Amino acid sequence: MHQLLIKGRHICKVSGILFDKDGTLINSEPRLLMLAKSRKELAKKFFQQEKYTPSDVTMLDKLLSKAYGLVDDCIDPNGSIAIASRSNNLISTATIFCLLGKSWSKSVALASEIFDQVSKQSFLMNPTEENGEDLLPGIVEFLKESKKRKMKLGIISNDSRDGIQKFLEINKLVDQFSFYWSSEDIPPKPNPNAIKQLCKIINLNISECALIGDSDTDLKMAKMAGSAVAIGYTAGWKKLPLLYEHDHLISHWNELSFQ
Repeated sequence: MHQLLIKGRHICKVSGILFDKDGTLINSEPRLLMLAKSRKELAKKFFQQEKYTPSDVTMLDKLLSKAYGLVDDCIDPNGSIAIASRSNNLISTATIFCLLGKSWSKSVALASEIFDQVSKQSFLMNPTEENGEDLLPGIVEFLKESKKRKMKLGIISNDSRDGIQKFLEINKLVDQFSFYWSSEDIPPKPNPNAIKQLCKIINLNISECALIGDSDTDLKMAKMAGSAVAIGYTAGWKKLPLLYEHDHLISHWNELSFQ
C-alpha cells in the first residue's frame, strides 16, 4: 500500500484506484452534447412527420432537454446524458414520448430507432475517432505514477464494454487498465456490488480502494461499498458538478500524489 496525498496532505493508504470514465478521465462533453442534440432533433422530426402540433413538438423539445440535462448549449454534469447509461437514457426518452400520447410499446420502439440512427450517423461522421475525446489534463502522468507504484487500476463506467475498450485502445491506455466494469456487467453501477465485484476481479481489498468520479451516484456507491475513500473530480465539464457525497474534492490530477 501507498499513502495517497491531496495537495501534499495525507489522506489514506491505498492499494488500488477505480476511476469513472466520462468527465473524469476524458472530456466527454462535446461528444455527449452532439449525441443529446441529435437524438432530440430526430425525435422532433418524427413527431412533426406524425402531424403532432407545434406546441406538442415544443413541449417535446423542452422535456428532452430537461431529461438529458441540456443547459445553455452545455451539459449539466448532474443530468442523465452525463451520468446514466444508454439504456437508462432510452427509457427516459420513451417515457417522454408516453407523456405526449404514444403507447409504451411504440415509445420504446421509436426511442430505440432514434438512438440507433444517431449512433450510425455518429460512426459514419467519425469512423475512426469514436470515443477519441481529449484526456483530461494531468491524468496520463498520474496513471504512469500509479502504475510505477504498482497500484491496481480499474474503470467503472456506464459506457458499454465496447465503448470502454475503444476508449482504452484509442488513448493507448490498454496497458494501464487491465480491468473494467461496464453498463453491461451485472450489477451495473451505481449498485455498490458493482465495486465489490470489480475489486474481486482485480484481487483488490475494497477497504484499500479509492474511487474517483464526477457524480454523487459514484461517490455514494463507493461509500456504501466500503471503499477507503471517495474523491470527487470537478474539472471535467464546463459547468461544475454539484457533489455532496465526497470525502475529498480535486479540480486537477496534479493535486494527487503518493508517498
